[in-house]
Amino acid sequence: MGIQNTLQEGFFTTRLEHVLAWGRKYSLWPMPFGTACCAIEFMGVVSSRFDISRFGAELVRFSPRQADLMLVMGTITYKMAPILKRVWDQMCEPKWCIAMGACASSGGFYDNYSTLQGIDEIIPVDVYIPGCPPRPEQIIHALVKLQEKICGTGQSFPVAPPLVAASGVVKKGNAA
Repeated sequence: MGIQNTLQEGFFTTRLEHVLAWGRKYSLWPMPFGTACCAIEFMGVVSSRFDISRFGAELVRFSPRQADLMLVMGTITYKMAPILKRVWDQMCEPKWCIAMGACASSGGFYDNYSTLQGIDEIIPVDVYIPGCPPRPEQIIHALVKLQEKICGTGQSFPVAPPLVAASGVVKKGNAA
């Protein structure tokens, strides 16, 4: 007598880490670290036209202790780098970072003695958004890519193994 015989139709199985990843995926708490024009584009993303709340990231926080997603938007100078690192260190685990725009990703066209050539020199970056400034659709795309990374599957949602009904017929299961 296996577990397949004890389960009735309508049950699905999953693992705890998949449930936690699903919850984290749809409850991101973004914190903007805006220093330039990319921060203005971010205002458009949180507005009603693009509505980032559809992806579970509508509550923008301005305290690192209340956020788990940092969006770095704009040029970071070497003088600002220790501040960015300190704010990053104040965020609780698990935490993620999106480098938004050319300046945050690679220094942009500011190739001089005072500009950091990409924030990944001081903090880990999960998703890079190209552009100067990037369009709101690119920011939403980056958020979806981050959600896929949180699930760890490369898919939009972790897929549960197929269920075997009592009759022995294999059904395609989905943890959703």
